[in-house]
Amino acid sequence: MTTAAAARERLDEAARFIYEPASGGLELVMENLAALAESSGVPRGMLSHVVGGGGKLLRPTITLLAGGLRPGQEERVALMATAVELLHVATLVHDDTVDRSEKRRGRATVSSVWGDDVAVLLGDYVFAASATFVCDTGNIRVIRRFSETIMELARGELAERMSKHDWTQTPEDYQRRIYDKTASLIRTAAESGGALSGAPEEETQALRAFGYNVGMAFQIVDDVLDFTGSEEELGKPVGNDLLQGTLTLPALLFAARRPDEPAVRRLREGSRDEADLAAVVELVRNSSAVEESLMELDSYRNAARAALAVLPDARERQSLDALVDYVAERRS
Repeated sequence: MTTAAAARERLDEAARFIYEPASGGLELVMENLAALAESSGVPRGMLSHVVGGGGKLLRPTITLLAGGLRPGQEERVALMATAVELLHVATLVHDDTVDRSEKRRGRATVSSVWGDDVAVLLGDYVFAASATFVCDTGNIRVIRRFSETIMELARGELAERMSKHDWTQTPEDYQRRIYDKTASLIRTAAESGGALSGAPEEETQALRAFGYNVGMAFQIVDDVLDFTGSEEELGKPVGNDLLQGTLTLPALLFAARRPDEPAVRRLREGSRDEADLAAVVELVRNSSAVEESLMELDSYRNAARAALAVLPDARERQSLDALVDYVAERRS
C-alpha cells in the first residue's frame, strides 16, 4: 500500500469513528431535508438537486455530537443540525453563482443548469428555509446566534470579494475573514448543540471555543492545500485562489518575508499579470510560508482539543476529539 493510500485509509477509519454516534441524528436530518424538498413547491427538482449533493455533513454532525453529550433533546438538536446544513448549502449555491462554477462535488451547479438569476433566488429560499428549522427549536439563544451567523457569513464573503488582489491586507485581516466565512458556522454548529441539550454554560462555552478553533483550522487546511495539493485532489488548478486574486495565509506570509521578490513587488504595485501570479504560486509552494501556515494550523488544533477537557467523558466527546485531527489531516 502506498503512503497516500495508507493515509486515505486512516482518514476513512477516522471518519467512520467520528460519524458513528451521530448516525441516528443524521438519518433525521436527511429525512427533514427530503421532506422539505418534497413539500417546498420549488419547481423542477431544484431543491432536491442541492440538498442531495452528497456532502460530508460535517457541520450537522458537529451539532449532533455536541448535543449528544447531554442526551434527551435529540429532536430539537436534529432540527438545528438540519438548519446548519441548509445554511451551508445556501452559501454554496450563492458562492457557485458568484464564482461562475460549473460543478460542485462532481454535480452541475444550480447556476450552470438553471442560470444565475434562478440560483440566487433558490439560495435565498434555502436561507429562509434554514431559519424556519431554527425557529422550530424554540430557543431564542440559538435563533439569535443563527441570525448573527448569517451576517458573519455575508460579511466574510464581502470581505473576500472586496480584498481581491489587495496586497496591503495582513494575516490579522485574513483571520477575521476566515472566521466570518468559515469558522462562524462551525462555531454555531457546536455551540447550538450544547445550548439545545441543556448543557451547563461552561460546557456550551467550551463547545463554542471548540467550534471556533476547528473552523479556523478547517479553512487554513483548505488554503494550504491550495498550494500543496494536486489538481486531482483539489478539483481545481493548484494555486487557484491566488490566481483568482484571493490572498490566503501562505501568500500573505510569503509576501511579508520576501517583499522584494520581483513578482511580489509587481503584484503589490497593481499588476494582475497571470505570469506574475503563477510565479508567486510556485514560490509560495516551495517556501517556508507553507510550514509557518501549518504551525498556525497546529495552534488552532491544540486549542480545539484543549476546549474538550471540560466536556463529559462520553462517546461523542471521543468523536469530537478525533474530528480535530481529521479536519487537520484531510487532503480535499
